[in-house]
Amino acid sequence: MAERLLVLAVQEQLARRGDAVPGRADELLHSHSAGTGGWHAGEEMNPPAARQVTGRGGGTDGFAARKLRSEHIDGADLVLTATADQQEFVSVLRPDAVSRTFVLGEFGRLLPVVDLAGLPAAGANPAAVYARGVALVEAIDAVRAGAEPLPTDDLDDPWGRGDQCFGRVADEVEATVRPLTAALLP
Repeated sequence: MAERLLVLAVQEQLARRGDAVPGRADELLHSHSAGTGGWHAGEEMNPPAARQVTGRGGGTDGFAARKLRSEHIDGADLVLTATADQQEFVSVLRPDAVSRTFVLGEFGRLLPVVDLAGLPAAGANPAAVYARGVALVEAIDAVRAGAEPLPTDDLDDPWGRGDQCFGRVADEVEATVRPLTAALLP
């Protein structure tokens, strides 16, 4: 759900900029998801999660659950986890990724503290988004200064809990991914 809501937030931000070209979001940002357990590998998105994504204007085509592997982390400039336990899992799997791995709520909590004017210039081209994104992750890691995430940074696991819980979690995801995309593509 978070993967697809991030893509949707990029599409919405591009539309606000007057750059709603189909496929443009994929050109600027690659968002992928994986679970720390392989219980649902190969399956489609959980129906309540899919309803949240499509109900907000996103798509679920081509989604297939997969288990997180070291190579997924290697290819990521930013790793966002749902919980501190998952963040720890990533850190144990890839200690070199600690500085770019955050609990989603932690990232969202720290983002407003960063001076966006100190980042590389914004631009709607892959090189500019990449440079700004890398600098943003470094700035948020500096603000974090090694502090542990707060218990309130964790997302609830909505699995098996119904549409209302999935909706609340989707709202929490959007509360981070929308400001993230606005910082990348102001």
